[in-house]
Amino acid sequence: MQNFYQQFQKEGIAKLKKELGLKNTLALPKLLKIVINVSLGEALTNKNAIEHTVKQIAVITGQKPIVTHAKRDISSFKLRKGDAIGVKVTLRGSRMYDFLEKLIKITLPRIRDFRGLPLSSFDGKGNYTLGISEQIVFPEIEYSEVDKARGLEISIVTTGRDKNQTRKLLEIFGLPLVKN
Repeated sequence: MQNFYQQFQKEGIAKLKKELGLKNTLALPKLLKIVINVSLGEALTNKNAIEHTVKQIAVITGQKPIVTHAKRDISSFKLRKGDAIGVKVTLRGSRMYDFLEKLIKITLPRIRDFRGLPLSSFDGKGNYTLGISEQIVFPEIEYSEVDKARGLEISIVTTGRDKNQTRKLLEIFGLPLVKN
């Protein structure tokens, strides 16, 4: 059984060259990193929220996340500079491809009423961001261990120059984008 990246190298590169009309393999868009971010508004009142989220994201990604802190005071949110407000992890290399394969083949099909990912989530600079409303759709998370359903944001960063190149790359990987 080939892994996800080897399968892309074998079949996907030729298909991507043909679709984009490029002759040079080095000019093709590539995946740079995947960033998973969880913002926790309740972290100011519930100190255990950060610990639970760190454990869950570490289980999902296989890599220990870092805790993000507030950059400045915001009095209307009762937020002080340096308060822990979220968790993020950056995946590169083989962990990135393993996570992407798990996301496409296992996690997204488990989302209730899933009809595909919107095309409006491209930012025009070669990135795609999607949100998942509950972390329990990941197979590693035990439902009994979840204290609260938290959403997470997944940003797929590529070297694509525009929306079209990034879209073709992600379609070849098998990301289920909505067809217009």
